[in-house]
Amino acid sequence: MPQALTIKKIDGKPGQVYYPLQIKQVPKPTPGPKDVLVRLHAAALNHRDFFIRQHLYPGISFDHPMLADGFGTVVDAGPEARSFVGKTVVLTPCRGWASSPDGPEDARAFSVVGSAVLTPAGTAQDYVAVPADEVELAPPHLTPHEAAALPLVGLTGWRALVTKALRGRTDDAAGRNILVTGIGGGVALNVLQFATAMGCNVFVTSGDPAKLERARRLGAKGGVSYKEPGWDKQLAAQLPKSRPYLDAVVDGAGGDIVAKTVRLLRPGAVISVYGMTVGPKMDWLMQAVMKNVDLRGTTMGSRAEFRDMVAFVRRHEIRPVVSRVVRGLASLDDIDGLFEDMRAGKQFGKLVIDISSPSDVGSSSGGGGEGSPKL
Repeated sequence: MPQALTIKKIDGKPGQVYYPLQIKQVPKPTPGPKDVLVRLHAAALNHRDFFIRQHLYPGISFDHPMLADGFGTVVDAGPEARSFVGKTVVLTPCRGWASSPDGPEDARAFSVVGSAVLTPAGTAQDYVAVPADEVELAPPHLTPHEAAALPLVGLTGWRALVTKALRGRTDDAAGRNILVTGIGGGVALNVLQFATAMGCNVFVTSGDPAKLERARRLGAKGGVSYKEPGWDKQLAAQLPKSRPYLDAVVDGAGGDIVAKTVRLLRPGAVISVYGMTVGPKMDWLMQAVMKNVDLRGTTMGSRAEFRDMVAFVRRHEIRPVVSRVVRGLASLDDIDGLFEDMRAGKQFGKLVIDISSPSDVGSSSGGGGEGSPKL
């Protein structure tokens, strides 16, 4: 019988509780007329899942499967979606946001997938039935683990960089100087890869020298340790002499990022903030006001942005970075180990659960990496 990974409810206050993982036996879904049935091969963790286990995220479901990121093969479909059968796909990691660049058309209907009250979908299971409109053909150059690592952080990073930091313009992105903070996290790595593919000069921060070096190998022009006093001055020395300023900052930490970068930002530059891991508040300085700096908040993205992001990854053959893989939905101790990697900040890239092999479902097309047929 198919399995699904969920969280188990126990007593405890938000921020103090840590919900254990559990495996449930679930019936195999039946796709509706416009649905596809996906045999999942891999799923990936996000910080959201770690917050859910601590009850630090709203709208939690203890019945619906965990995780938003997934890759699999369409093994069945309703009569209006039969063309997808046999194709490998990545799943949209959220619901209720079609195309508005401002935000979800109805905020009350928006939800990220996985352990969510508003949608039963979740990728930590053997099978999932979803509307055909909520999948994209997987880029054929990706392995199953890379494909599973893409959706949520790819979408978040794409919106933070393209829609917000670049104001929707990619035609003149080449040559711009972009600072990406906290390299090693999935969103930051995707922003680095996207911006590098556009021809931007990308600079990064991290508290780990090894992560800075790995970022350079991925295309970063330079990097500094945020643990060192005066890292902003070190960064200034690395900027090109022909363009000695930052055009944008893409940040997931918050904290003192405005104070640290305001002297380096050009007038009218953008600070695009997709998270605040340092704390839920940050300072805004009059100096930034006088320089006409835009502070732009962003989270997740629309279905249209997801489509554009996947197309960009396909066109430029970008490979999401995978930090570690464990095998089997029922390997609860190993999966807990992935969460501990996240707690300690050890990962460089995404943490992935291998669920099944694409070869188990026979011939497929549309992507999937080694061992999987291509388009």
